[in-house]
Amino acid sequence: MKVVGISGSPRKDGNTECLVSECLNEFVECGWEASTFFMSEKTVTPCSGCEMCVENGICVIDDDDAALLFNELSSCDAVVIGSPVYYRNVTAQLKAVFDRSFARKQGDLLMGRPGGAIAVGRGEGGGQSMVLTIIYNYLLSCGALPVPGELNGLSAKADKPGDILSQDRRLDQTRILARNVMKYAEKLSGNNI
Repeated sequence: MKVVGISGSPRKDGNTECLVSECLNEFVECGWEASTFFMSEKTVTPCSGCEMCVENGICVIDDDDAALLFNELSSCDAVVIGSPVYYRNVTAQLKAVFDRSFARKQGDLLMGRPGGAIAVGRGEGGGQSMVLTIIYNYLLSCGALPVPGELNGLSAKADKPGDILSQDRRLDQTRILARNVMKYAEKLSGNNI
């Protein structure tokens, strides 16, 4: 089975990337194939609102990495999406991914597949719950089934790159999220564990 991990952080090796990677490691340890799409390494141009995709089903923007991501998503069994909190929202880079999904018949992109959410903020009231809600809304819009971690999605507090790696509790919660997403994916595919 295959999982796609998306990090909306433009920061290479930042806390969001660390948590998404930790989550994917749990999948790999259980025999899954894992694919990463980290916005620190990829480019997705924002939607121009031309609506050509409504007419012909194809996005006219073809000079970025969006098609690569959407091909990965169309062949995955599960997805995990993480974002740092930027002004109580997902990053502009991740928002571009969400908006460009419109061209891929958004409701069918992840139909019936489970997805998990990760939000990392600088403070306790840093907007993590809002970011989790935004990610879950995207998953629902794509036909996916949002899967909780220990409580909801994974909400973490970290500032400097790598801070999260010293937070054993958050790393444990990341693995719990991964196991929950795997359970749903395996039940949905008929490969009950």
